[in-house]
Amino acid sequence: MNDSSSGAIGVFDSGVGGLTAVKELHRLMPNENIVYLGDTARVPYGTKSKETIRKYALQDIEFLKKYNVKMYIVACGTVSAVMTTSPVFDGEKLYTGVLLPAVQAACAATKNKRIGVIATSATVKSGSYGKAIRAIIPDAKVVGKACPMFVPLVENGYTSKDCTVTRLIAEEYLEVMKKEQVDTLILGCTHYPLLSDIIADIMGENVKLISSGAEAAKYAQAVLTENNLLSDRKENGWLKLFCTDSAEMFSENVETFLGKSTNYTVESCMIDSAE
Repeated sequence: MNDSSSGAIGVFDSGVGGLTAVKELHRLMPNENIVYLGDTARVPYGTKSKETIRKYALQDIEFLKKYNVKMYIVACGTVSAVMTTSPVFDGEKLYTGVLLPAVQAACAATKNKRIGVIATSATVKSGSYGKAIRAIIPDAKVVGKACPMFVPLVENGYTSKDCTVTRLIAEEYLEVMKKEQVDTLILGCTHYPLLSDIIADIMGENVKLISSGAEAAKYAQAVLTENNLLSDRKENGWLKLFCTDSAEMFSENVETFLGKSTNYTVESCMIDSAE
């Protein structure tokens, strides 16, 4: 086994949404060490300029480098869409965003070649999902819709299927998807799977939902396996969670994503220019 296999998987997002990727990573590879950074002091990234998003992402990566990371997962749909080329990582470390794994899964799932993408404003404006989908299915119909209210709703716990406010907003956002008769819908922000019950109920059982975070975790497992970098430890790995704002507030959301049975630690931290 390569010595690098003992390193951690580093994951970052603008807030708590990337924990959807962490949950799947922990399920698939319970023996791996995972370090997660949620930049909660500056959430959301989806309303920021490309220049600001890139600056924040590189600062997040610099923080993760301290934890002997063997693979980076950009568990932020906005960063994945805006920074479609490889960021400046430490040496030749492996990495993935959430965009391409989600696109590959969606293209494999669709039957009518009509694929919807719901994401932040920055992600939709980038056009990155449409470009990646058409590289696989040239005649695909891609329907994008920005859903700016979804992130604050999730961050503040409005995720119940019975939440009237969230449902009304979701119905308005998803109207175009129903009108265009998409049969596959990419949840292009890692916060959105927390609203999957509401989204699935509105879209109907014939529409396949693709979780970008979960697909990124599956892709990471395949890459680590291919490069002989899976951990050979027998016991469960550790899970360290960091946030750039209140650890107490962050912790209130963590259990919603990871469940009560997952062992983890939560700390607040400072990263460069996290004002």
